[in-house]
Amino acid sequence: MAMKEEKLYSTGKTAKMLGIHFLTLKKWIYKGKVKAVKTLGGQYRIPESEIRRLLGQPTPKNQAVIYARVSSADQKEDLKRQKETLQEHAKEKGYQVVAVFEDTASGLNENRRGLGKMFDTLRTNAADIVLITWKDRLTRFGFEYLKSHVEDLGARIETVNEQQEEKTPQEELVEDLLAIVTSFSGRLYGMRSNKTKKVVETVKRTIS
Repeated sequence: MAMKEEKLYSTGKTAKMLGIHFLTLKKWIYKGKVKAVKTLGGQYRIPESEIRRLLGQPTPKNQAVIYARVSSADQKEDLKRQKETLQEHAKEKGYQVVAVFEDTASGLNENRRGLGKMFDTLRTNAADIVLITWKDRLTRFGFEYLKSHVEDLGARIETVNEQQEEKTPQEELVEDLLAIVTSFSGRLYGMRSNKTKKVVETVKRTIS
């Protein structure tokens, strides 16, 4: 599903709408008081939702973004199921889905393209809900840090299958250990190499 594009305004137009001087707006942008998008040409554009905030107008609620992730390309069906589950959940809750983001990458990878785009969307106040199937789809470690960051951007995370997850601490620890081994072996030998597969299988046998 393509992202619903939010209308952007030039700094000159925005200053007139806010009833302030153009230079005052620029100072606010530099100080981080006003959220702005910088174009490839170096010009600033202000999202409509940010203008509404500055004018004290209410921001639309129940606007959701979907985030799905799998670790490898052979998990396409799982990725599809995640998105379908989240779409159905949004429909049941009456949420409007404004964007769907996905990654095929390790949950330890901090430079995921889809994750980065999701945060860019939240910075424009285009959504106030992030839908995921499980916590580890967002990240393997540091979930509370990402949750705090999402909340700082005026949104919240909703984990659809949270109540259905019944993993023991030992099972979670094993999964985390395997994720770390897979990630570091992948960096050394390549994610699809035979060496990586052998290392992961050896660890599995050792801890099983």
